[in-house]
Amino acid sequence: MMMGSLGVSAQAVDTISNQLISQTSYDFYFLEAMVQRQKGNNDAAFDLLRHCTQLKPEAAEAWYYLSQYYQILKKDSLAHQCLLQAAELEPDNATYQETVAQSYIAHRDFEKAIGVMEQLYEQDKSREDLLEMLFELYQQTDNTEKAIEILNRLEAVEGKSERLSYAKSEIYTKQGNKEAAIAEMESLARQYPYDLNYKGMYADMLLRNDEEEQALQLYNEILAEEPDNTRAQVSLRSYYRVQGETEKVDSMTSQILLNKNTTNEQRIYIMRQIVADSERMDGGDSTKVLELFHRMLSTPQQNADIAMLCAAYMDLKKMPRDSIRQMLQTVLSIAPDNAGARLQLVSFAWDRKDHEEVITLCQDARQYNPEEMAFYYYQGMAYYQQDKHDKALEAFQNGIGVIGPESNPAIVSDFYAVMGDLLHQKGLTHEAFEAYDSCLAWKDDNIMCLNNYAYYLSELDKELDKAEQMSYKTIKADPKNATYLDTYAWILFMEGRYAEAKIYIEQALQNDSDSNAVITEHAGDILIQNHDTDRALALWRQALEKDPNNKILIRKIKLKKYIRK
Repeated sequence: MMMGSLGVSAQAVDTISNQLISQTSYDFYFLEAMVQRQKGNNDAAFDLLRHCTQLKPEAAEAWYYLSQYYQILKKDSLAHQCLLQAAELEPDNATYQETVAQSYIAHRDFEKAIGVMEQLYEQDKSREDLLEMLFELYQQTDNTEKAIEILNRLEAVEGKSERLSYAKSEIYTKQGNKEAAIAEMESLARQYPYDLNYKGMYADMLLRNDEEEQALQLYNEILAEEPDNTRAQVSLRSYYRVQGETEKVDSMTSQILLNKNTTNEQRIYIMRQIVADSERMDGGDSTKVLELFHRMLSTPQQNADIAMLCAAYMDLKKMPRDSIRQMLQTVLSIAPDNAGARLQLVSFAWDRKDHEEVITLCQDARQYNPEEMAFYYYQGMAYYQQDKHDKALEAFQNGIGVIGPESNPAIVSDFYAVMGDLLHQKGLTHEAFEAYDSCLAWKDDNIMCLNNYAYYLSELDKELDKAEQMSYKTIKADPKNATYLDTYAWILFMEGRYAEAKIYIEQALQNDSDSNAVITEHAGDILIQNHDTDRALALWRQALEKDPNNKILIRKIKLKKYIRK
């Protein structure tokens, strides 16, 4: 007796075999895509993921990762389609669904985003963050009823709070539902009767909804119980200000500014408001404003913000610098590390050429603000002005250590330019030229550096092409500067281009109001080489009057010819 076959058909075997091969291939390519992704080989990962979606179109993870690459390529539509595909294939995957919602938000399709978020919340009601996002989305779509519903859901989870009650009250006000807006804040105040801030919020909402008498009664009750309640004081001041009750505004202003509970931020906000009102209404009378500043500063300060604001106001009113200096010194007595105040004091001292004070201020600053490059710069420049070149160079060299990518290029450039001059004066030519190169690397149009660098190269009869190019930039930038014209003329002279040199030295003479001895001597040198002996001698004699110890110049006049130093 023959038994029936229990085996599978050849076609079924082939189907299963193909499926296994396809799955194996997919696994290989997807794993390789993830490896390339981890290595940062995005092009390879992108191509492999596209191949994966062809091998196994039902693989949600391949579509999900592929969408990220389309996003990078700014192909938003394709990225969104890939996300939808992934989410459709795995509807229970919260990550896919949430990413789809974010994509809808990016495309400003808030209604569809809401639908996805609501489904996600139904799947996991422990996620308060989804409710927060839904609240924002309902706000975006002006669906105030749903927004209130979300706030109620949050309240059921978190309990009643200032944040939620205030948000609901705001929406009710927007709806024109004054009773509900007031009731919401009243309920919060009753739930926490010992927290007067909630009572203040209730009063604020009454005021916003035209219940002035009841609001004022509540403010007075708060202040009777807690005279230094800043919230109530600020609210009353705002009310009196709107009503134009100046005396009450002034009284409340003084109370707030001198209240130990008032934050610095509140004080600064009010003082800025007072300054603006003063400029607009009182013609900028500073007496009242300064009195308020001084009254505040007579009490212990948490930080230097009020003193800095006062100094800024005094500067605005163009008050005497000595008065502003005293206020800036007050700032430093409160906060010795206040770099802004110290820099302003340095600037004042520099303007009146008080180099000793500049040095002292900068030396102190290096203790409190060692990273602030400007202090090294000003200290170095002050020493330079005093001809204390070694100390100047030390200050600049110390400052190099704090130069970074965020440093001001103009200041860094000047740093290196002055260092170059100092090093050259010390006979360290190679180091000087390195400093000049650094200067121009930070700011390639530093005119003083270009001029000095070019001139010193010409003195050495070295790299004259480079010197000429640098010097030409200076006369293009400042075509009437006698020093720059002289440098350019002298470089042309050193190159043997005497006729061209004569053109520029003539311009230098025309613009040299001080009859500089060097320029005058150079003019004589250039004119003698252009066979204008009489005028050359006259210029040399004029230069000798200013530089009577110039032995080479004496020999030039005696021999009636150019002599190279």
